[in-house]
Amino acid sequence: MPKLTKLQMFMMTFGFFGTQIAFSMQTGSMGRIFQTIGADPNSLGFFFVLPPLAGLFVQPLIGYFSDRTWLPRFGRRMPYLIGGTLVSFVVMLLLPNSGSLGFGFGSATALWFGAITVLFMDLSANVSQQPFKMIIPDMANEDQSGLLWSMQNVWGNLGSLVAFTFPFILTSAGVANTAPRGEVPMSVKIAFYASAVILVLSALFTILNVKEYTPEEMAKYHGITITDQNEQVSFKNILQSAPKVFWLLGVVEFFIWFAVPYMWTYSTGALAENIWHVTDPASAGYQAAGNWFGIVQAVYSVVSILVGLLFTKLTKRTRRPAFTISLVLGGIGFLLIAFGTTKFTSVIAFALFGITWIAILSIPFTILTNSLDGKHDGILLGLFNCFMCIPQIVASSTSYLVLPLVGGKMANMFIVAAISLMLAGILIWIVKDNK
Repeated sequence: MPKLTKLQMFMMTFGFFGTQIAFSMQTGSMGRIFQTIGADPNSLGFFFVLPPLAGLFVQPLIGYFSDRTWLPRFGRRMPYLIGGTLVSFVVMLLLPNSGSLGFGFGSATALWFGAITVLFMDLSANVSQQPFKMIIPDMANEDQSGLLWSMQNVWGNLGSLVAFTFPFILTSAGVANTAPRGEVPMSVKIAFYASAVILVLSALFTILNVKEYTPEEMAKYHGITITDQNEQVSFKNILQSAPKVFWLLGVVEFFIWFAVPYMWTYSTGALAENIWHVTDPASAGYQAAGNWFGIVQAVYSVVSILVGLLFTKLTKRTRRPAFTISLVLGGIGFLLIAFGTTKFTSVIAFALFGITWIAILSIPFTILTNSLDGKHDGILLGLFNCFMCIPQIVASSTSYLVLPLVGGKMANMFIVAAISLMLAGILIWIVKDNK
Protein backbone atom coordinates (compact mmCIF):
# COMPACT_ATOMS: atom_id res chain seq x y z
CA MET A 1 0.00 0.00 0.00
CA PRO A 2 1.53 3.37 -0.97
CA LYS A 3 2.41 5.81 1.77
CA LEU A 4 -0.04 8.72 1.85
CA THR A 5 1.20 12.29 1.81
CA LYS A 6 0.32 14.72 4.59
CA LEU A 7 -1.96 16.56 2.17
CA GLN A 8 -3.82 13.35 1.30
CA MET A 9 -4.29 12.54 4.98
CA PHE A 10 -5.63 16.04 5.61
CA MET A 11 -8.10 15.74 2.73
CA MET A 12 -9.28 12.32 3.96
CA THR A 13 -9.92 13.42 7.53
CA PHE A 14 -10.88 17.12 7.54
CA GLY A 15 -14.45 16.58 6.32
CA PHE A 16 -15.24 14.64 9.48
CA PHE A 17 -15.28 18.07 11.16
CA GLY A 18 -18.66 18.92 9.61
CA THR A 19 -20.12 15.45 9.99
CA GLN A 20 -19.42 15.52 13.72
CA ILE A 21 -20.90 18.99 14.10
CA ALA A 22 -24.21 17.58 12.88
CA PHE A 23 -23.94 14.40 14.97
CA SER A 24 -22.92 16.28 18.12
CA MET A 25 -25.73 18.81 17.79
CA GLN A 26 -28.11 15.88 17.89
CA THR A 27 -26.51 13.86 20.72
CA GLY A 28 -25.81 16.97 22.79
CA SER A 29 -29.33 18.37 22.46
CA MET A 30 -31.63 15.34 22.25
CA GLY A 31 -32.21 15.01 25.98
CA ARG A 32 -32.81 18.73 26.30
CA ILE A 33 -35.16 18.87 23.30
CA PHE A 34 -37.30 15.92 24.33
CA GLN A 35 -37.64 17.03 27.94
CA THR A 36 -38.45 20.55 26.72
CA ILE A 37 -41.31 19.28 24.55
CA GLY A 38 -42.66 17.17 27.43
CA ALA A 39 -40.99 13.74 27.57
CA ASP A 40 -41.13 12.01 30.96
CA PRO A 41 -37.57 11.46 32.34
CA ASN A 42 -38.44 7.83 33.13
CA SER A 43 -39.23 7.13 29.47
CA LEU A 44 -36.52 9.37 28.02
CA GLY A 45 -34.29 6.42 27.19
CA PHE A 46 -36.79 5.09 24.65
CA PHE A 47 -36.10 8.06 22.37
CA PHE A 48 -32.40 7.19 22.47
CA VAL A 49 -33.11 3.70 21.12
CA LEU A 50 -33.73 5.18 17.67
CA PRO A 51 -30.16 6.34 16.83
CA PRO A 52 -28.45 2.96 17.44
CA LEU A 53 -31.38 1.13 15.87
CA ALA A 54 -30.77 3.13 12.70
CA GLY A 55 -27.05 2.36 12.81
CA LEU A 56 -27.65 -1.33 13.43
CA PHE A 57 -29.25 -1.75 10.02
CA VAL A 58 -27.84 1.10 7.94
CA GLN A 59 -24.08 0.85 8.49
CA PRO A 60 -23.70 -2.83 7.50
CA LEU A 61 -25.81 -2.18 4.41
CA ILE A 62 -23.73 0.87 3.47
CA GLY A 63 -20.60 -1.24 3.90
CA TYR A 64 -22.04 -4.08 1.83
CA PHE A 65 -23.22 -1.95 -1.08
CA SER A 66 -20.32 0.51 -1.11
CA ASP A 67 -17.84 -2.39 -1.29
CA ARG A 68 -19.53 -3.17 -4.62
CA THR A 69 -19.95 0.41 -5.86
CA TRP A 70 -17.71 2.21 -8.30
CA LEU A 71 -18.78 5.35 -10.14
CA PRO A 72 -15.93 6.80 -12.24
CA ARG A 73 -16.86 10.37 -11.35
CA PHE A 74 -17.68 9.91 -7.65
CA GLY A 75 -15.83 6.79 -6.47
CA ARG A 76 -16.81 4.01 -4.09
CA ARG A 77 -17.73 5.65 -0.78
CA MET A 78 -18.45 9.25 -1.83
CA PRO A 79 -21.90 8.63 -3.42
CA TYR A 80 -23.15 7.60 0.02
CA LEU A 81 -21.67 10.72 1.60
CA ILE A 82 -23.64 12.83 -0.89
CA GLY A 83 -26.96 11.10 -0.16
CA GLY A 84 -26.54 11.07 3.61
CA THR A 85 -25.55 14.72 3.74
CA LEU A 86 -28.57 15.92 1.76
CA VAL A 87 -31.04 14.10 4.02
CA SER A 88 -29.20 15.22 7.17
CA PHE A 89 -29.42 18.84 6.04
CA VAL A 90 -33.22 18.71 5.72
CA VAL A 91 -33.75 16.85 9.00
CA MET A 92 -31.52 19.23 10.96
CA LEU A 93 -33.83 22.05 9.96
CA LEU A 94 -36.85 20.10 11.27
CA LEU A 95 -35.62 18.55 14.54
CA PRO A 96 -35.38 21.69 16.74
CA ASN A 97 -38.89 22.69 15.62
CA SER A 98 -40.51 19.61 17.16
CA GLY A 99 -42.25 21.77 19.77
CA SER A 100 -43.08 24.72 17.52
CA LEU A 101 -45.79 23.23 15.29
CA GLY A 102 -48.71 23.67 17.67
CA PHE A 103 -48.89 20.07 18.88
CA GLY A 104 -48.85 21.06 22.58
CA PHE A 105 -46.52 20.34 25.50
CA GLY A 106 -46.20 16.62 26.16
CA SER A 107 -48.58 15.65 23.36
CA ALA A 108 -48.05 12.31 21.67
CA THR A 109 -47.97 14.07 18.29
CA ALA A 110 -45.08 16.35 19.31
CA LEU A 111 -43.10 13.45 20.78
CA TRP A 112 -43.72 11.22 17.76
CA PHE A 113 -42.74 14.01 15.37
CA GLY A 114 -39.49 14.46 17.32
CA ALA A 115 -38.87 10.71 17.42
CA ILE A 116 -39.41 10.21 13.68
CA THR A 117 -37.24 13.22 12.90
CA VAL A 118 -34.46 11.81 15.07
CA LEU A 119 -34.79 8.45 13.32
CA PHE A 120 -34.29 10.05 9.90
CA MET A 121 -31.48 12.18 11.31
CA ASP A 122 -29.68 9.07 12.42
CA LEU A 123 -30.32 7.13 9.26
CA SER A 124 -28.73 9.93 7.24
CA ALA A 125 -25.96 10.57 9.79
CA ASN A 126 -24.94 6.91 9.63
CA VAL A 127 -24.86 7.05 5.83
CA SER A 128 -22.69 10.18 5.81
CA GLN A 129 -20.32 9.00 8.57
CA GLN A 130 -19.46 5.59 7.13
CA PRO A 131 -17.51 6.82 4.07
CA PHE A 132 -15.01 8.56 6.37
CA LYS A 133 -14.46 5.36 8.31
CA MET A 134 -14.18 3.15 5.24
CA ILE A 135 -11.65 5.16 3.27
CA ILE A 136 -9.05 4.56 5.99
CA PRO A 137 -8.75 0.76 5.53
CA ASP A 138 -9.24 1.35 1.78
CA MET A 139 -6.28 3.69 1.43
CA ALA A 140 -4.01 3.49 4.50
CA ASN A 141 -1.19 1.07 5.19
CA GLU A 142 -0.68 -0.43 8.65
CA ASP A 143 1.88 2.20 9.65
CA GLN A 144 -0.46 5.10 8.89
CA SER A 145 -3.86 3.72 9.93
CA GLY A 146 -3.48 4.63 13.61
CA LEU A 147 -2.40 8.15 12.69
CA LEU A 148 -5.38 8.56 10.34
CA TRP A 149 -7.89 7.36 12.94
CA SER A 150 -6.44 9.82 15.45
CA MET A 151 -6.42 12.66 12.92
CA GLN A 152 -10.00 11.97 11.91
CA ASN A 153 -11.14 12.04 15.51
CA VAL A 154 -9.19 15.22 16.25
CA TRP A 155 -11.12 16.92 13.44
CA GLY A 156 -14.30 15.28 14.67
CA ASN A 157 -13.76 16.60 18.17
CA LEU A 158 -13.13 20.08 16.79
CA GLY A 159 -16.52 19.77 15.10
CA SER A 160 -18.08 18.62 18.36
CA LEU A 161 -16.48 21.57 20.14
CA VAL A 162 -18.20 23.97 17.74
CA ALA A 163 -21.54 22.17 18.12
CA PHE A 164 -21.46 22.03 21.90
CA THR A 165 -20.64 25.72 22.33
CA PHE A 166 -23.06 27.04 19.69
CA PRO A 167 -26.08 27.51 22.03
CA PHE A 168 -23.93 29.05 24.78
CA ILE A 169 -22.27 31.51 22.37
CA LEU A 170 -25.61 32.47 20.82
CA THR A 171 -27.11 33.01 24.27
CA SER A 172 -24.16 35.21 25.24
CA ALA A 173 -24.78 37.21 22.05
CA GLY A 174 -28.35 37.92 23.16
CA VAL A 175 -30.29 35.15 21.42
CA ALA A 176 -33.14 33.87 23.60
CA ASN A 177 -32.32 30.75 25.63
CA THR A 178 -35.86 30.27 26.93
CA ALA A 179 -39.13 29.85 25.05
CA PRO A 180 -42.82 29.27 25.74
CA ARG A 181 -43.48 25.98 27.51
CA GLY A 182 -42.98 23.09 25.12
CA GLU A 183 -40.88 25.01 22.56
CA VAL A 184 -37.15 24.70 21.96
CA PRO A 185 -35.25 27.99 22.58
CA MET A 186 -34.12 30.01 19.56
CA SER A 187 -30.46 29.59 20.63
CA VAL A 188 -30.77 25.85 19.97
CA LYS A 189 -32.67 26.30 16.70
CA ILE A 190 -30.11 28.67 15.17
CA ALA A 191 -27.29 26.35 16.28
CA PHE A 192 -28.94 23.50 14.34
CA TYR A 193 -29.40 25.65 11.23
CA ALA A 194 -25.76 26.78 11.21
CA SER A 195 -24.55 23.21 11.79
CA ALA A 196 -26.57 22.00 8.81
CA VAL A 197 -24.82 24.51 6.52
CA ILE A 198 -21.36 23.54 7.83
CA LEU A 199 -22.19 19.86 7.27
CA VAL A 200 -22.94 20.49 3.58
CA LEU A 201 -19.77 22.56 3.07
CA SER A 202 -17.50 19.96 4.70
CA ALA A 203 -19.03 17.12 2.69
CA LEU A 204 -18.53 19.13 -0.50
CA PHE A 205 -14.88 19.70 0.46
CA THR A 206 -14.31 15.94 0.86
CA ILE A 207 -16.12 14.96 -2.33
CA LEU A 208 -14.09 17.44 -4.39
CA ASN A 209 -10.69 16.62 -2.87
CA VAL A 210 -10.53 12.91 -2.02
CA LYS A 211 -9.55 10.66 -4.92
CA GLU A 212 -10.38 7.08 -4.03
CA TYR A 213 -8.40 4.17 -5.43
CA THR A 214 -9.93 2.51 -8.50
CA PRO A 215 -10.95 -1.17 -8.22
CA GLU A 216 -7.72 -2.11 -10.04
CA GLU A 217 -5.59 -0.06 -7.63
CA MET A 218 -7.46 -1.47 -4.62
CA ALA A 219 -6.84 -5.03 -5.79
CA LYS A 220 -3.15 -4.33 -6.42
CA TYR A 221 -2.49 -2.53 -3.13
CA HIS A 222 -4.38 -5.07 -0.97
CA GLY A 223 -2.89 -8.08 -2.72
CA ILE A 224 -6.25 -9.42 -3.90
CA THR A 225 -7.99 -9.83 -7.24
CA ILE A 226 -10.94 -7.93 -8.72
CA THR A 227 -12.88 -11.19 -8.36
CA ASP A 228 -12.12 -11.23 -4.62
CA GLN A 229 -13.42 -7.68 -4.33
CA ASN A 230 -16.69 -8.43 -6.11
CA GLU A 231 -17.20 -11.85 -4.57
CA GLN A 232 -20.86 -12.34 -3.67
CA VAL A 233 -20.68 -13.54 -0.08
CA SER A 234 -23.53 -13.56 2.42
CA PHE A 235 -23.45 -11.64 5.69
CA LYS A 236 -23.36 -15.01 7.46
CA ASN A 237 -20.25 -16.17 5.59
CA ILE A 238 -18.50 -12.86 6.12
CA LEU A 239 -19.15 -13.05 9.85
CA GLN A 240 -17.94 -16.64 9.96
CA SER A 241 -14.67 -15.62 8.32
CA ALA A 242 -14.20 -12.47 10.42
CA PRO A 243 -10.93 -12.38 12.38
CA LYS A 244 -11.03 -13.29 16.09
CA VAL A 245 -10.08 -9.69 16.92
CA PHE A 246 -13.43 -8.59 15.45
CA TRP A 247 -15.40 -10.66 17.98
CA LEU A 248 -13.25 -9.94 21.02
CA LEU A 249 -13.39 -6.20 20.37
CA GLY A 250 -17.16 -6.64 20.22
CA VAL A 251 -17.15 -7.72 23.87
CA VAL A 252 -15.19 -4.61 24.82
CA GLU A 253 -17.47 -2.39 22.77
CA PHE A 254 -20.57 -3.70 24.56
CA PHE A 255 -19.52 -2.25 27.90
CA ILE A 256 -18.31 1.02 26.35
CA TRP A 257 -21.51 1.69 24.47
CA PHE A 258 -23.74 0.59 27.32
CA ALA A 259 -22.23 3.46 29.32
CA VAL A 260 -22.06 6.29 26.78
CA PRO A 261 -25.83 6.61 26.05
CA TYR A 262 -26.47 7.39 29.71
CA MET A 263 -24.11 10.35 29.40
CA TRP A 264 -26.00 11.65 26.36
CA THR A 265 -29.41 11.01 27.88
CA TYR A 266 -29.06 12.13 31.47
CA SER A 267 -26.31 14.77 31.62
CA THR A 268 -28.57 17.81 31.35
CA GLY A 269 -30.93 16.40 33.97
CA ALA A 270 -28.07 15.35 36.27
CA LEU A 271 -26.42 18.77 36.10
CA ALA A 272 -29.77 20.47 36.70
CA GLU A 273 -30.41 18.23 39.74
CA ASN A 274 -26.97 18.51 41.34
CA ILE A 275 -25.91 22.07 40.53
CA TRP A 276 -29.09 24.09 39.83
CA HIS A 277 -31.35 21.96 42.07
CA VAL A 278 -34.22 22.04 39.56
CA THR A 279 -36.11 19.37 37.63
CA ASP A 280 -38.61 21.44 35.60
CA PRO A 281 -37.50 21.55 31.92
CA ALA A 282 -39.29 24.87 31.41
CA SER A 283 -37.31 26.61 34.17
CA ALA A 284 -34.44 28.98 33.46
CA GLY A 285 -32.22 26.83 35.67
CA TYR A 286 -32.87 23.73 33.62
CA GLN A 287 -32.15 25.53 30.34
CA ALA A 288 -28.99 26.97 31.90
CA ALA A 289 -27.97 23.40 32.75
CA GLY A 290 -28.58 22.52 29.09
CA ASN A 291 -26.20 25.26 28.00
CA TRP A 292 -23.68 24.20 30.64
CA PHE A 293 -23.81 20.64 29.29
CA GLY A 294 -22.70 22.15 25.99
CA ILE A 295 -19.77 23.84 27.72
CA VAL A 296 -18.56 20.73 29.55
CA GLN A 297 -18.92 18.75 26.32
CA ALA A 298 -16.69 21.40 24.76
CA VAL A 299 -14.24 20.70 27.58
CA TYR A 300 -14.13 17.01 26.77
CA SER A 301 -13.76 17.83 23.08
CA VAL A 302 -10.73 20.06 23.76
CA VAL A 303 -9.16 17.38 25.96
CA SER A 304 -9.86 14.78 23.26
CA ILE A 305 -8.14 16.94 20.66
CA LEU A 306 -5.03 17.40 22.81
CA VAL A 307 -4.85 13.75 23.87
CA GLY A 308 -5.59 12.71 20.29
CA LEU A 309 -2.41 14.45 19.19
CA LEU A 310 -0.51 12.31 21.71
CA PHE A 311 -2.34 9.18 20.58
CA THR A 312 -0.90 9.60 17.07
CA LYS A 313 2.36 8.37 18.64
CA LEU A 314 0.88 5.18 20.12
CA THR A 315 2.41 1.88 19.05
CA LYS A 316 1.23 -1.71 19.23
CA ARG A 317 2.97 -2.01 22.60
CA THR A 318 1.35 1.07 24.14
CA ARG A 319 -2.18 1.03 22.67
CA ARG A 320 -3.81 -1.31 25.19
CA PRO A 321 -2.27 0.24 28.34
CA ALA A 322 -3.35 3.67 27.07
CA PHE A 323 -6.86 2.33 26.50
CA THR A 324 -7.16 0.88 30.01
CA ILE A 325 -5.94 4.04 31.71
CA SER A 326 -8.24 6.18 29.57
CA LEU A 327 -11.38 4.21 30.41
CA VAL A 328 -10.63 4.05 34.12
CA LEU A 329 -10.21 7.83 34.13
CA GLY A 330 -13.53 8.17 32.31
CA GLY A 331 -15.19 6.00 34.95
CA ILE A 332 -13.84 8.29 37.66
CA GLY A 333 -15.21 11.25 35.70
CA PHE A 334 -18.68 9.67 35.59
CA LEU A 335 -18.58 9.19 39.37
CA LEU A 336 -17.78 12.89 39.74
CA ILE A 337 -20.89 13.70 37.68
CA ALA A 338 -22.96 11.43 39.93
CA PHE A 339 -21.78 13.03 43.17
CA GLY A 340 -20.41 16.46 42.22
CA THR A 341 -22.42 19.56 43.12
CA THR A 342 -20.42 22.37 41.51
CA LYS A 343 -19.54 23.53 38.02
CA PHE A 344 -15.87 22.93 38.82
CA THR A 345 -16.39 19.23 39.55
CA SER A 346 -18.38 18.88 36.32
CA VAL A 347 -15.51 20.43 34.34
CA ILE A 348 -13.02 17.95 35.86
CA ALA A 349 -15.47 15.08 35.24
CA PHE A 350 -15.90 15.82 31.55
CA ALA A 351 -12.20 16.53 31.08
CA LEU A 352 -11.52 13.00 32.30
CA PHE A 353 -14.18 11.67 29.95
CA GLY A 354 -12.44 13.51 27.10
CA ILE A 355 -9.47 11.16 27.52
CA THR A 356 -11.86 8.22 27.32
CA TRP A 357 -13.65 9.61 24.28
CA ILE A 358 -10.59 9.82 22.02
CA ALA A 359 -9.48 6.36 23.19
CA ILE A 360 -12.76 4.64 22.31
CA LEU A 361 -12.98 6.38 18.93
CA SER A 362 -9.46 5.55 17.78
CA ILE A 363 -7.78 2.58 19.49
CA PRO A 364 -10.37 -0.18 18.80
CA PHE A 365 -10.64 0.91 15.14
CA THR A 366 -6.85 0.90 14.75
CA ILE A 367 -6.62 -2.63 16.18
CA LEU A 368 -9.49 -3.82 13.97
CA THR A 369 -8.25 -2.14 10.78
CA ASN A 370 -4.84 -3.76 11.15
CA SER A 371 -6.51 -7.19 11.28
CA LEU A 372 -8.45 -6.82 8.00
CA ASP A 373 -7.30 -8.17 4.63
CA GLY A 374 -9.00 -5.79 2.18
CA LYS A 375 -11.63 -8.20 0.83
CA HIS A 376 -14.70 -7.08 2.76
CA ASP A 377 -13.43 -4.16 4.81
CA GLY A 378 -16.46 -1.94 4.27
CA ILE A 379 -19.01 -4.48 5.36
CA LEU A 380 -16.90 -5.65 8.32
CA LEU A 381 -16.61 -2.07 9.57
CA GLY A 382 -20.35 -1.72 9.11
CA LEU A 383 -21.00 -4.94 10.99
CA PHE A 384 -18.55 -3.88 13.70
CA ASN A 385 -20.80 -0.88 14.23
CA CYS A 386 -23.45 -3.34 15.44
CA PHE A 387 -21.25 -3.92 18.49
CA MET A 388 -21.72 -0.22 19.22
CA CYS A 389 -25.44 -0.10 18.41
CA ILE A 390 -26.71 -3.19 20.25
CA PRO A 391 -25.48 -2.10 23.72
CA GLN A 392 -26.94 1.37 23.15
CA ILE A 393 -30.31 -0.24 22.38
CA VAL A 394 -30.02 -2.42 25.48
CA ALA A 395 -29.02 0.53 27.69
CA SER A 396 -31.73 2.85 26.40
CA SER A 397 -34.55 0.31 26.34
CA THR A 398 -33.83 -0.88 29.90
CA SER A 399 -33.25 2.58 31.36
CA TYR A 400 -36.87 2.79 32.52
CA LEU A 401 -36.03 -0.15 34.81
CA VAL A 402 -32.57 1.05 35.83
CA LEU A 403 -33.59 4.62 36.73
CA PRO A 404 -36.05 3.56 39.51
CA LEU A 405 -33.45 1.10 40.83
CA VAL A 406 -31.00 3.97 41.41
CA GLY A 407 -33.56 6.09 43.22
CA GLY A 408 -35.12 7.85 40.23
CA LYS A 409 -32.27 10.38 40.20
CA MET A 410 -30.69 10.99 36.79
CA ALA A 411 -27.28 11.69 38.35
CA ASN A 412 -27.19 8.14 39.74
CA MET A 413 -27.29 6.68 36.23
CA PHE A 414 -23.65 7.73 35.98
CA ILE A 415 -22.69 5.21 38.68
CA VAL A 416 -23.92 2.42 36.39
CA ALA A 417 -22.09 4.00 33.43
CA ALA A 418 -18.85 4.31 35.43
CA ILE A 419 -18.79 0.61 36.32
CA SER A 420 -19.43 -0.35 32.69
CA LEU A 421 -16.60 1.87 31.37
CA MET A 422 -14.07 0.47 33.83
CA LEU A 423 -14.99 -3.10 32.87
CA ALA A 424 -14.33 -2.26 29.22
CA GLY A 425 -10.93 -0.87 30.16
CA ILE A 426 -10.00 -4.21 31.71
CA LEU A 427 -11.46 -6.38 28.95
CA ILE A 428 -9.25 -4.84 26.24
CA TRP A 429 -6.56 -7.28 27.43
CA ILE A 430 -8.45 -10.25 25.94
CA VAL A 431 -7.80 -8.68 22.49
CA LYS A 432 -4.48 -9.24 20.73
CA ASP A 433 -3.17 -6.27 18.77
CA ASN A 434 -1.73 -8.13 15.79
CA LYS A 435 -1.69 -7.63 12.00
